[in-house]
Amino acid sequence: MAISDQLIQRIHQTKQNNSHGFFDKIKTKKWVKDLYETLFLPQNDNTEDQLKRNFETLQETLSELINTVTGDQILAQQQAGNFFEALPELYSLLVLDATSIVEFDPAADSLEEVYLAYPGFFATYVYRISHQLWSQELKILPRVISEYAHSKTGIDIHPGATIGKSFFIDHGTGIVIGETTIIGNNVKIYQGVTLGALNVSKEKAHQKRHPNIEDDVIIYSGATILGGQTTIGRESIIGGNVWITQDVPANSLVYHKSEIKIKDNSSLPESLTFVI
Repeated sequence: MAISDQLIQRIHQTKQNNSHGFFDKIKTKKWVKDLYETLFLPQNDNTEDQLKRNFETLQETLSELINTVTGDQILAQQQAGNFFEALPELYSLLVLDATSIVEFDPAADSLEEVYLAYPGFFATYVYRISHQLWSQELKILPRVISEYAHSKTGIDIHPGATIGKSFFIDHGTGIVIGETTIIGNNVKIYQGVTLGALNVSKEKAHQKRHPNIEDDVIIYSGATILGGQTTIGRESIIGGNVWITQDVPANSLVYHKSEIKIKDNSSLPESLTFVI
């Protein structure tokens, strides 16, 4: 069956109307990967001159990516320069994030292990660089970058979220952190946690929709915390599988208690007896 000319024309017209032109996602992913390796991983040539050349190339590539989005080469060069001026602070924050993993995860023996093998740290790295670009009011590029981490790690952090120092993601698969979430310092989050919105209507797109997590909070696996007016007070512990849509005072322990029964399986109730 031949594809209709009408469909081809419709798709062609849509692409012609694309105000951002051709966006190279493969090149974007490579830039994210190359920057990570330059910042954290051993390389064949670790001289200062080689590092300088690497950063110059990375800045040129970022400028090209931004130019694709903005269509303004001078602005793209300025924005790329602004990003690399912010990079020393980003690097310091990321080292604190990695250090918190070594400090609190019994399975982590060194920073090198975290850099090489921890998806939670990689997702945090991608969040921090995409958040910087987001704060420079570049919207499409940071979303593409954050989706790269989502596809690799299963961790979905919107680049518009605000996250403090020494952020620790353990395991991480299934974590969702929404755009207007505010997270303080020294927060630890386990797999399957959702920091989401109570209402996803388009009318609330510019309102505070996601929760506030204050300093030194621990959120265990499967917890769901929703709502822009919901605040988890400092030094609280949120247990696994809880559902929270209201404020939690500081220094609280919140947990869900389920009943588990263990018995001999030799004589099952009739309702559980079946034949395959």
